[in-house]
Amino acid sequence: MKKTVWYRKSGKEGDVVISTRIRLARNLLRFPFPDFASSEQKETILDMVSKSLASSDLKSVNLGKLEKRELLSMVECHRISPEFVEYTENRGLFTNEDETVSIMVNEEDHIRIQVMRSGLDLKDAYKEADKLDDLLESQLEYAFDKRLGYLPQCPTNLGTAMRASLMMHLPALQETGKIHLLSGTVSKLGLVIRGLYGEGSRAEGAVYQLSNQVTLGISEKEAIENLEGIASQIIREERNARKELCQNPVYEDRVWRSMGVLKTARLLSHEECSNLLSNLRIGVALGLLPDISMDTLCGLMCDIQPATIMTLCGKDLEANERDVKRAELVRERL
Repeated sequence: MKKTVWYRKSGKEGDVVISTRIRLARNLLRFPFPDFASSEQKETILDMVSKSLASSDLKSVNLGKLEKRELLSMVECHRISPEFVEYTENRGLFTNEDETVSIMVNEEDHIRIQVMRSGLDLKDAYKEADKLDDLLESQLEYAFDKRLGYLPQCPTNLGTAMRASLMMHLPALQETGKIHLLSGTVSKLGLVIRGLYGEGSRAEGAVYQLSNQVTLGISEKEAIENLEGIASQIIREERNARKELCQNPVYEDRVWRSMGVLKTARLLSHEECSNLLSNLRIGVALGLLPDISMDTLCGLMCDIQPATIMTLCGKDLEANERDVKRAELVRERL
């Protein structure tokens, strides 16, 4: 039985916007940043955060009891950062049942509050993150400067120390070559567009991450409104580009061929599967595949990833074994 988590559901503007994330970075006064803190200091911070969250519905995750594949699966599903799994000693993770909230302790900063939502849902995600931030701040003393704002370890996060981001499926803009022009345009507006896992990562399955770049001299509300406004324009451009592409029978044929391969394949690499599912998302969005739900494709997008496949199987697998299991999973879901 599949666990009900946020990424298995499609949300508002779900044909283009896969998910929303709000992340707040916070540090405690009178403690060195995690990179310079001692083991004893990190343990103290972890204990302080744990006590501060006692009244919330978040549960502590025992990182030491998790297999490496389980930790990497959390990265794939965006619950934690890639840096967080490099070592887990003196680090903590608090999360809720549907995995919409995760709080990392002693990552790059003492506290990183993260809230995820399906589709375009920036305001609600920020509201939840702000509520958790207030709970922690009511019991902990943050490192804050009246002129500079919150004091994170990385200077680029000074100010609000907030990163708001959207995962966007942009295959038509990628196909027409407009994605590079888009990247230059949004950078002038205080945003950045990157691959699936942020800076330096690839856009697997035509999925891109759009996020705010400016955190100093701007309020959280202004940053969110700016991101939402630009996202709305990109959504319109993507939808228009899709309509133009699908007037070409070659592109429609690609959708149906992708369906045929996914329903019959016995071996699927992650890259091939991501690209084929990208084509199916287009087909569903344009009404070409009425028997397939966007919810199904949202769940598959995460579940086909290497570590998540192994976590679902409950054991480590070689690459060719993962390809077999991936094909089985896709055939079953479709």
